[in-house]
Amino acid sequence: MSTDSKNTVSGSKPIPAHVAIIMDGNGRWAKQRGLDRSAGHVEGVNTVRRITEAASQMGIRFLTLYTFSTENWNRPKAEVDALMSLVVMAIERETPDLIKNNVRLRMIGETDRIPAEALARLNQCIEDTSHCTGLTLILALSYSSRWEITEAARKIARRVADGTLAPEDISADTISANLATAEFPDPDLLIRTGGDMRVSNFLLWQIAYSELYVTPTYWPDFGAGQFIEAIDAFCGRERRFGLTSEQINQAL
Repeated sequence: MSTDSKNTVSGSKPIPAHVAIIMDGNGRWAKQRGLDRSAGHVEGVNTVRRITEAASQMGIRFLTLYTFSTENWNRPKAEVDALMSLVVMAIERETPDLIKNNVRLRMIGETDRIPAEALARLNQCIEDTSHCTGLTLILALSYSSRWEITEAARKIARRVADGTLAPEDISADTISANLATAEFPDPDLLIRTGGDMRVSNFLLWQIAYSELYVTPTYWPDFGAGQFIEAIDAFCGRERRFGLTSEQINQAL
């Protein structure tokens, strides 16, 4: 398919331009197999490759992956260190293929908490893919939505304090423009693997009107076929954004 965000699945409605994924279940996948939790994270990296390739081929424009939350820093240090090292090595390993497939890498989150060497290596991968014009792969790394919204409030408060913004001029657009995702469209579809029915402090402002898709499949077992099923499910839904079905049909 081309990279037009209006491409469709099976000739149905337009596919989502932006898909966000909560990649859950790595640890449980490993536990079921009597393996260390790190084995689940390693296998999860293979899933990232599969889903990124599938999204790129389908013409999805933005793919945001909840890679590491600020809450994850509270996990056992050995697991945190292993996971951070795995993320960096995996991104470095995949960068040549990202470039080959015209995928641009970006990162959002509280990056000053990431070890300096790891951050420098990740930023180099981002720079190496900066010329790519296809799918934008966004890693939410050391990210939480409450942190992001708090930071946006601070930026806006500074503008009010220095007189460059009047309180009555603050709008929803003002807040969106000060979020880490300001240059990206809001997700059309949020996928969560692993079966839990919560959004876990992920893109809380941005998913106000996102379609939700939860699967019990653990992230390491989530394949391209299941990703396509999620996109098909999205295409079969009516997105009303507060309007009625009749209003939506009249606008078509």
